[in-house]
Amino acid sequence: HIGHDCTVGDHVIFSNNGTLGGHVQVGNHAMMGGLTAVHQFCRIGRFAITGGCSKIVQDVPPFMIADGNPAEIRGINLVGLERKNFPPESVKLIKEAFRLIYRSKYNRRQAIEAMQKELPQTEEITEIIQFIEQSERGIIR
Repeated sequence: HIGHDCTVGDHVIFSNNGTLGGHVQVGNHAMMGGLTAVHQFCRIGRFAITGGCSKIVQDVPPFMIADGNPAEIRGINLVGLERKNFPPESVKLIKEAFRLIYRSKYNRRQAIEAMQKELPQTEEITEIIQFIEQSERGIIR
């Protein structure tokens, strides 16, 4: 089911019985696991993955893997990035952004500031920062 006023990007994969509430935004190359339910007004970032039977009630940042009920971020979509020939340096920076957001003791604002200060502002890092800053429901932690 895809609810009213949803936006689904290009090359998105939906497995069986995935459900999007109204106004959900799904970025390009995202993958939705079977039986995943996404709460209204959530966003799924570019190249993000949701695991099967996941309950998504907040935004999933680009390049991340969300899984569980309730969903938690488990890591980055390394296989998807490698399959799309992301340069190793870009993958390394995405891993570092993941570490700053999810493996440090930083809150959301501190993680953004650390990414801005410590990481080169590549397209991918800028995309992650902007996605988090624009989140209205918060990101999955």
